[in-house]
Amino acid sequence: MELIDRFFDPPDGSFFLFGPRGTGKSTLITQCFSEACIIDLLDPENIRSYSARPERLEDVVRAQEGKKYFVIDEVQRVPAILTVVHRLIEAKQGFRFILTGSSARKLKRTGVDLLGGRAVLKTMHPFMASELGKHFSMDGALRNGLLPIVCSAGNASEVLRSYAALYIREEVQMEGLVRNMGNFSRFLEAISFSHASILNITNVARECAVERKIVEGYISILEDILLGFRLPVFTRRAKRELASHPKFYLFDTGVFRSLRPKGPLDRAEEIEGQSLEGLVAQHLKAWIAYSQEESELYFWKTRAGVEVDFVVYGHRHVWGLEVKNTRTVRPADLRGLKSFHDEYPESRTVLLYRGTERILRDGILCLPCTDFLLNLRPDKTLEEACR
Repeated sequence: MELIDRFFDPPDGSFFLFGPRGTGKSTLITQCFSEACIIDLLDPENIRSYSARPERLEDVVRAQEGKKYFVIDEVQRVPAILTVVHRLIEAKQGFRFILTGSSARKLKRTGVDLLGGRAVLKTMHPFMASELGKHFSMDGALRNGLLPIVCSAGNASEVLRSYAALYIREEVQMEGLVRNMGNFSRFLEAISFSHASILNITNVARECAVERKIVEGYISILEDILLGFRLPVFTRRAKRELASHPKFYLFDTGVFRSLRPKGPLDRAEEIEGQSLEGLVAQHLKAWIAYSQEESELYFWKTRAGVEVDFVVYGHRHVWGLEVKNTRTVRPADLRGLKSFHDEYPESRTVLLYRGTERILRDGILCLPCTDFLLNLRPDKTLEEACR
């Protein structure tokens, strides 16, 4: 595949760039900062050297005559190096640091304060459909996801099969984040059933045959190494009694499909529905992360079971979006959005479905999901993406 321009816009000063493995952080940094001095902390020799003497970084930086940009790749490997980075930024000599990583967990555990706000925190995500443009395939995205490392591979299914194993070995096992890798492997399989669903930790713990508090810890690990995220319930100005448990999503549809066991009792349409909803979720997360408008992502569900898959809430907007893996719109598909609009009359409501026609049904805009994803860009509002 040709080199794809990403929507990521580097901040002016020093910044952290966190994102899962394979999302294209290194490629992006190489494009944006081709003249930078790069310190790769995946290199075992560099890890030993900087762990033993973090202040060596200052010697290296000051020896690079004329250079102002310094990339420290996988900075979480040597958290102590951030103290030196902090000191160099405070010296106000024009040094700019780009600190990349695939996990903030070790930084949190060692009490590092992420430079006390002196470096902006940014995140990198899988491709958005609008980044790929003519290369985007809805069927391919639902099957293999949108990780750059997968999209650029000729054997996407093999790369996905090895992806989780690589992550477990390098991000979990090597960092000593869990004691029992067998339990954690079973957890990964069990949590895949919760993708795009209400998270019931007790049920997951039962499936894994471990204690609930262990599963809670495992979910926190997934969030810290950026493999998954929880979506809270939207409760602003609530009049009805709402659900209390969050929903859970793995960060990429292809990773979900690679972890989700399949058997004769599994319905293909259920997995397809989870895949589609997850694909929209990862796009909305990326749009929010890259956009200049501050928004937050939620879902909405009443105790009676009336649900809207996504609520996007910002300073000037509130949107309800429902995702249906169907090629026709039925009255029942609109029930949740109607209830949400009754609760929040100022909201805009949209149904995303697998059909090809743009229609207006009972005051609700029904859009082909492919069109919506291709139009969703950080430089556009949701209203513009729906036009």
